[in-house]
Amino acid sequence: MKVSPKDLYNHCYGKYGIAAINVFTMEQVLGVFKAASISKSPVIIQTTPVARDYANPVMLLNMIATGAQIFPEVVYALHLDHGNEFHIDAALEEGHYTSLMIDASNDSFEKNISRTLSVVQSAHSKGLVVEAELGVLSGVEDDMEVDEANSRYTQPDEVEEFVSRTGCDSLAIAVGTSHGAYKFSGGQGIQFGILKEINKRLPGYPLVLHGGSAVDPKETQEINELGGQLKSGSRGVSEEELKAAIGLGVCKVNIATDLRVLWTRVHREFFNNHPDQFDPIVPGKKYQEELVEFCLKKFELLGSTGKAVAFDTQSV
Repeated sequence: MKVSPKDLYNHCYGKYGIAAINVFTMEQVLGVFKAASISKSPVIIQTTPVARDYANPVMLLNMIATGAQIFPEVVYALHLDHGNEFHIDAALEEGHYTSLMIDASNDSFEKNISRTLSVVQSAHSKGLVVEAELGVLSGVEDDMEVDEANSRYTQPDEVEEFVSRTGCDSLAIAVGTSHGAYKFSGGQGIQFGILKEINKRLPGYPLVLHGGSAVDPKETQEINELGGQLKSGSRGVSEEELKAAIGLGVCKVNIATDLRVLWTRVHREFFNNHPDQFDPIVPGKKYQEELVEFCLKKFELLGSTGKAVAFDTQSV
């Protein structure tokens, strides 16, 4: 059952978080829907412009629609992540999405407001919820790459003006997380002083945490032992940080890298142990199984397990 993210945020605010999971493939779509069905957890399914270009929007959106048909009890929203105007315009015409993001965070403050406002007006006219971003995350994801020197934290004294002038429905903030597999190193982590001040200035307003993957160092180690060359010595967002962030208004937690790291480990492990094999179905099934287990643990951590029952009468 498809619902609006606004309904999800109204229900979860300050109590639990919603996993927003990026999908590219059939295995990921089936794994996420199956896990949400088992755990009775609401979930946000996300596609990026790169995913749409890779799979073709028709293929990608129909895979997701089929996942929802196979698991009709799953409560989910469908979100365009890191959208640009080209994909946003297409998404508005396609009529499948419940929300979208305009990522103008690399622009100046005024240009970010201008681009975001234009998207909000178009999206709201069709009943879609809009996520904007203020501040710039470092890291690498899809075709985006921002080094640490060009990243910048969200400035708390700008958030009220930005939200008021744009009318955006949720705000992705830069508070120390980053995209990709190489996140925190040394003593870095979420800057809770900034997050607390933003929450104070926007009480009751849904915040979004990008770069929410944990990047388990055990997975990285195993990948490298099997021939990979991923950098070590960094970490993702810890369980304690996620729980604390939820209490400070973070409603939506974006997860993408963990699915990729898991895919890499499962496939390297399978073909290392079975070098005579070449059938993609066998490791594909293993990946689905492990992805279900991963999602079940993530839903439990975010506190969303069992919460889907609250949306039995709501749909879009």
